[in-house]
This record gives sequence, structure tokens and C-alpha cells, in this order.
Amino acid sequence: MADMFERNEIQEEQEQQVSGFLMQLPFMALRGLSVFPDMIISFDVERPKSMAGITAASEGERLIFLAAQKDITEDSPELDGLYRVGTVCVMRQFIRTQNGMRVMMEGKYRARLCAIKDRGAGQIAEIQPLPAPETKMNVEIEALLRQVIGLYEEHLSATGNNAPETILTLALRNDPSYVADYVAQNMHIRHDEKQLVLETLDPVHRLETVAEILARENEVLSIERDINEKLREHLGQMQRDNILREQMRVIQSELGEDGDEDIVGYREAITALGLSEEIEKKLLKEVDRLSKQPFGAAESAVLRSYLDVCLELPWHKATKERLNVKAARKILDEDHFGLEKVKERICEFLAVRQLKPDIGGSILCLVGPPGTGKTSIAMSIARALNRKLARMSLGGVHDEAEIRGHRKTYIGAMPGRIIAAMQQAGTKNPLLLLDEIDKLGSDYRGDPSSALLEALDPEQNTTFRDHYLEVPFDLSQVLFITTANSMDTIPRPLLDRMEVIELSSYTDEEKVHIVKDHLLPKQRKKHGITTRQLKVGDDVLRDIIAGYTRESGVRQLERQIAALCRKTAVRLAEGSVKSVKVTSSMLEDMLGVRRYHPEILGKRDEVGLVKGLAWTAAGGEILEAEAVVLEGSGKIVLTGNLGDVMKESAQAALTYIRSRAEALGIDKEFYKTKDIHVHFPEGAVPKDGPSAGITIAIASISALTGCPVRKDVAMTGEITLGGRILPIGGLKEKTMAAMRAGVRTVIIPSENQRDLEEIDRDVRNALNFVAVSHVDSALSTAIDFSLREQDKPMPEITAVSSTSAGEKGIRQ
Repeated sequence: MADMFERNEIQEEQEQQVSGFLMQLPFMALRGLSVFPDMIISFDVERPKSMAGITAASEGERLIFLAAQKDITEDSPELDGLYRVGTVCVMRQFIRTQNGMRVMMEGKYRARLCAIKDRGAGQIAEIQPLPAPETKMNVEIEALLRQVIGLYEEHLSATGNNAPETILTLALRNDPSYVADYVAQNMHIRHDEKQLVLETLDPVHRLETVAEILARENEVLSIERDINEKLREHLGQMQRDNILREQMRVIQSELGEDGDEDIVGYREAITALGLSEEIEKKLLKEVDRLSKQPFGAAESAVLRSYLDVCLELPWHKATKERLNVKAARKILDEDHFGLEKVKERICEFLAVRQLKPDIGGSILCLVGPPGTGKTSIAMSIARALNRKLARMSLGGVHDEAEIRGHRKTYIGAMPGRIIAAMQQAGTKNPLLLLDEIDKLGSDYRGDPSSALLEALDPEQNTTFRDHYLEVPFDLSQVLFITTANSMDTIPRPLLDRMEVIELSSYTDEEKVHIVKDHLLPKQRKKHGITTRQLKVGDDVLRDIIAGYTRESGVRQLERQIAALCRKTAVRLAEGSVKSVKVTSSMLEDMLGVRRYHPEILGKRDEVGLVKGLAWTAAGGEILEAEAVVLEGSGKIVLTGNLGDVMKESAQAALTYIRSRAEALGIDKEFYKTKDIHVHFPEGAVPKDGPSAGITIAIASISALTGCPVRKDVAMTGEITLGGRILPIGGLKEKTMAAMRAGVRTVIIPSENQRDLEEIDRDVRNALNFVAVSHVDSALSTAIDFSLREQDKPMPEITAVSSTSAGEKGIRQ
């Protein structure tokens, strides 16, 4: 600093030798602020003299002389209280504010203050402009320039104001005077140091001064940073925790509370469970973490919740099973009519448990239409086996964490549904019902069906790991029963782990028995009605089933029975009757107009009209197909809201007809001269599937030959290009629909003969089944060629002879 002041004295002598002229400008004193040439700065003005100087400058050439005052506390400094070197500035902008003015100044050049005169409310300064020496660049000056820029970059980085564009601008400017003034203007240093830089006229000396100030400031910042780091280390988290923990202990001691009792209780409970070494070590580790937590810490609550869940799980607690097969069968028969496959499988499970008690659990999947008793039979199985029941509804579950849980680090974390169900059951061998497993979803949060793979695999579920528990849990003794309406949406790997038992639709006679034995007594009890007060005969039940319900199960039927009970309760409450015996004529009064009417066969055979058989979620239905041949250009029109598979079946059927046109007595060029329109009524109902292939083929052949189709024949089967008939599904439901419609003969694929064993005996006795493997074999059964138009030859197809097959009524 001494060198700086020596250079300043030499500079003053040089200034005295420089001839200059004097000029007068409006004057304003600055407090703690300096303005450098070529720099733009904004500041607030509040003192009356200063505002008067701004006003005077604005009325003239907008030039004003600014000089810093030595004592920033002095309100009205005299000449001796001002630094002699200041800056002539151009006033770029000024705005009047509530407390004064806001001005923007641009420095032009340095000047020396010679005198101050009062003029009005402001002041006029008599100044002498100071020369700006020229600098010739050399290696030393360039090195000094680079040093200043590097030091300034380091300073910006240390203060957190790193601006690469600023450094780039300074490097490109390559002007020692500008760089020195810019750095001094934008550095946060004392105003006397800025004044020192302002008073240094020689650019090289000024640059050296700025370099010294920068080096000292950077060193101060470095020391300050070290002090802050040491202070943070000294008052670190460990020390704070120790202080707070000690305070907590003192407070607990004063209040008579001992937090160690919970810790001891957790340790004793974990030890008493007799867990495996891995699990016990994990839980005790969590207890140790809990003991080190400060009072009221958020993690303390998380650890306590985790330990409570683990201690509530049934690690070794099990219920005693009922292994008596006869007693279990009796309970199942009491609760449900039919469902023989399910009952037989449960009896097999019990028999094996009697012979080998240590066998693991099983995974059964009950698949069937809605309302067929899948969920209720699972509950009945739990009662028959004397097992606790826990039910999980999987419909609409999209998040994998719903099955495997969330890691306990998350806020509000909890175990997955499987572990929660085990906690709810309270035993390690419950019956776990996974309802609606076919309605699982998947999205960006994971695939729940994949999370179930481990739980439903007997080879893996001995060590099922929930994300929340983080320890293995044994699910091998759990009896899993899942329910689904369709197997199509169940992923193959998951379906492979389950034993599938299909529950078909109930026949009308089965529904009659279910109502008599289960639904009617249940609804009587629910509505407070005795057996004497409400009587419903079998014929009436059949009328209700046929006229007011159309479903595979019995849910809608139960609602109709409940409606009968309500109507009866009203009559009994009014006192008009003492008992009600429902007859068929009373149904419309009690249940309203019949919703469904029996399908009646046509009065005569018609050309191009064929009865197909379809399967829906509500059971089987008759699906008529109509075909009409028109003069045209070979177009094929398919209507009736058909799906892609059904449209492809129609294309396959027409290709078969083209290949057999000569044998069928059809013009070979029909596909060029005729338009064929195939329509399926009820166009608002979507239809799809391959089993309508034979129906479309027979309807088209009938329309092309002009021969009518027998009205009492229905059919189902997938067709190939060569005319082969492939097997289909849902035969039981389809044949029941045929019987209800009054059909006498049903054409089925040959490979579906084995399915006739599962069809109800009444249906088999009522229908005559014709099993065919090729369309040619079905023509004589379905189409009456004797009524063919005279000008068209009979098809050269050998009629299939009828063969008796016992009570099944099969013709091959």
C-alpha cells in the first residue's frame, strides 16, 4: 500500500506539469460509491443538494461531476471532506421516486476537483479534466492483464458469482485501463480502495493496484471459507445429536419416563418368537437403530411401525384343520348345489393331507361366468377346512407395490396385500382368496401379475419377500384360491402356476334346485317371512328363470326372489292376506312385464336363414345368420357389428364354397356376377369369434342354391379353407340355448364329442347331436335339397348316414 501512495504523489506532480483548462459542471457528492470511466451504474439519490445537482444537469447537457466524500456519515461535506479526483458522467436516465430519485450514470473521464460553489439549492464544481495516458502493449503488460483477469475469475468463483461471459469480454477487450476500471467498479471492496484505483491515472500502475487488491481479497475469502468449514465441522450433526440426546434423557428422567422400556420389550418379543437367525438378526438390528434415535424423530415412528407389523405376523401360529372328508363334503353340499369338480378337488386335498400332513398348500383357480358361486364356494371351503379366510380383491390393481408393499423408507409405507392378509388372518395356514385375478392391470408402476408369480409358486413361496418386511416369510402352508371370469387375460406364466377348475353355467333345472334349497330360504330369512307365508312352486320358478333372467349364474335370479319377498312383505304388512302362494299369473303383477320371451322356431324353412350358437358372459345364445345373393359384381358385404375374426371366418367360408361350386351345383362364376350380403341381427351388439364359420358357410350355400335351411337345426364350428370343422368352446352353454329355443338337432365338430359328457342329462335327452368333421357332412342335415329350384342340379354330395350313439343322440 505504501508503494501505491508513493506512485500517487509522483502522479500529482505530473498532473501539475500538464497544462489543462478549467470547466464548471453541476456537482454531486457520493457516499461509499465511486464511478469509473466507461462504466454504467445506477443508484438512489435522496439529499436535497444532490437532487438539485441532478435537476441542473438534466436542464443542460446532462453532464455532471461526481466525487466521493471521505466521511460517509457527513450530510453536507465541504471541499476538504471530498476526494479531489472524481468522474465526469453523462446522466442516462433519472426517475423520481417517493423518497427521491433513481438515476443511471455513465462515466466519461476523470477530472480533478478545484473548487465548489453554491448555486441555488445545488452546487457547481470547478474541475480540471485529467489526461488519459496512452499505453503501448508489450509482453509484461499482457502478462499483467492476464493475471488480473485470472484473479478476477477466481474472485467471482469464490463469491458464487461465476459469469464466464464477463471473463470472455474482458479477455477480448485487451485494454489495461478498461479492465482495471471494470474490475474495481464491480468488486465489493472499501470505497477508499476504489478511490485509490480511480486516482491512479497510469493504466499499468492502475492494473498493478487492482492486482494487489484482488490477490488480497482472494486470500481473505479463502481464509473466510476455511473458517466457515471448521465452524461447521465443530458444530456438526454428531455434536448436535449428542447434545439433544442428552437433553432428552434429562427431560425423560425429570418426567419419570423411561424410553428404554419399549426397547427392552421389543427385544424380548423378538427373542420369544423363535425366528430364524437371519430374521431375528434383522429385527434386532432395527431395534438397535430405534434405541439411538432422538426423542420425537420421524424415523423413530417408522421403525416402531415396522417392528409392530413384524411382531403381529403369524410366524408360527396355525389353526387346526378339519381333515374329515365326509364332514367337509357335508358342509360343502349344505352351502352349494352342484359344483362337483370343486368339491371333489377339495376332498382330494383333504385326503392327501390325512396321509401326508406336511404337504404344502395348493393354488386353485376357479374360472366361470359371473354369479356361478366362485367367491362363495371359496368361503365355504374355508369353513369346511376350518381355516381362517382372508380375501383380496385384485380388480383394477395396477401397482406392483400393492402386492409386494412399499419400502419402509417411503412416507406412509405399508406391507403389500398378501402380508396384510396374513396379518389379518392371524395364522400361517389360512385360505387366501384372490378375487378377480383376471382383472389385474399393469402400467408404468409395474406389473402386479409378475409380483404374484413368487407367491403362487410352491417352489418359491417358502421365502416370499415383501418390500416392506425385507425378510422372508413362509407362504407354503397357505391355500390359495383365485377366481376369474376368463382365462384369456391371465398371463401365461401366472396361469401355469395354478390348477384351473372351470365352473360352467347353471342349467334351468339346477337353478330351480338352487332357489329351492338356498336362495329362497335365504331371502325369506332376510325379509322376516316364514315358509308358510310365502310359497313358490317349481313351475313358477321356471317361469321366473325363463322370463325375468338371462344369465349364467343366479345373481339376477336372487334379485327377483328378493322382489317377490318384498311384495309379499307389503301384502302381509297391510293385513290383506296371511300368506301368499305365487302362481305364474301373478308374476307380472309382482315382478313387472316379462323381460325375455322364449325364442320360437319359424313356421317354415327359409333360404339363407341359419341358426348359429354363440357363447357370452351371460351364457349361450342363438345367433341367427342371414345370407342374400343379389346380381352384382362379386362384392361380399358383412354387417352386424362383426369383429375381425368373424369377418375372416366369412372369407374362409366363401373361399370353400368357390372351391366346391361345381359339386354344390353353383355357377362357377358366381363370385364375379353375384353380390353376397351376410348379416347378423342385433347390430348394436358386438360379435366376434371363429365358431360362426360353419353357420356362414351353410347360409351362403343355401342362398346360392336356393334350398332352404331346416328351421329346427342349429350349428357351431370353425371352418377352414378346405371345409374342415375345427373344435370350439362353450358347448354346454350353447346347447342349453339351443334347447330353450326349441331346436331339435345341433351340428357340432367331431372333436367336441368328448365334451358331451359334461352336458346336462336333460339337454342330451332333448337334443339330437350330429358330429361332423367337414362341411360336406353337415349339408344333408342342415339343408333340404329336395326343395331346390327345378332348373338347378342337385349337388353331388353323399348324404351322411345317421348312427345312434345311445342317449347322446350323436350322428356321424
